[in-house]
Amino acid sequence: MGRKFNQKYIISMVTKNQIKLISSLHQKKFRQSNQLFIAEGVKVIQELLDARFELEHIYETTPMFSGYSDDKISLISDDELKKMSALTVPNNCLGVFKIPPAKTFEERGLIVALDSVRDPGNLGTILRICDWFGISQIICSPDTVDIYNPKVIQATMGSIARVNCVYSDLLPILQKTNLPVFGTFMDGENIYKMDLPQEGIVVMGNEANGISVAIENAIKSKIAIPRFGDLQKTESLNVATATALILSEFRRKI
Repeated sequence: MGRKFNQKYIISMVTKNQIKLISSLHQKKFRQSNQLFIAEGVKVIQELLDARFELEHIYETTPMFSGYSDDKISLISDDELKKMSALTVPNNCLGVFKIPPAKTFEERGLIVALDSVRDPGNLGTILRICDWFGISQIICSPDTVDIYNPKVIQATMGSIARVNCVYSDLLPILQKTNLPVFGTFMDGENIYKMDLPQEGIVVMGNEANGISVAIENAIKSKIAIPRFGDLQKTESLNVATATALILSEFRRKI
């Protein structure tokens, strides 16, 4: 970063096909067919570069990145960036990266499992929360929102580079694991009164419906965050907020 503008850097010509391709990456099917995703903003792009994600191209309205060949960076207009961006108010740079090969997960430590979490902002925030609490692995059900969704990437603020996210059918994993399996339910045991282990799988459910019946049957310990309000009328917590509270309690005795 920190490249200064001088006469060497001129506005690059971006073709309609390039803009069309980048805009198509807002959709999952085109991300999968092209094996590419986009990231916006200096911080997120730099985090991905530092984590050795394979760079396809950077488009910027102001020279900001150095150390890359001219065929990897284009200086473009604000209007062109706006046509590519997935943001309502575009940032000053957009990076196109190759989707890395799918990884497997290791049955160790504390793992978060997501059962049909659909909101991109929630998934991105959960990745940031896991990064904060030193959780390096997340297992997502196949119907959980795509981690390479631009809104997810934006919400992670770079944490995607440090948290391994695997998509897999949760049920056989939960049935076969030797780790304790916890699930969040309104009628679960008060988490503040439990002696929690340092290893295990914590399952978080869908925003509207919670944990599915099939997954519930594979959970060994039901846990809950108790309500303290006098009226006790709040139906539930946002899934990302609940994840933060639960992981904080798991980590409290370290």
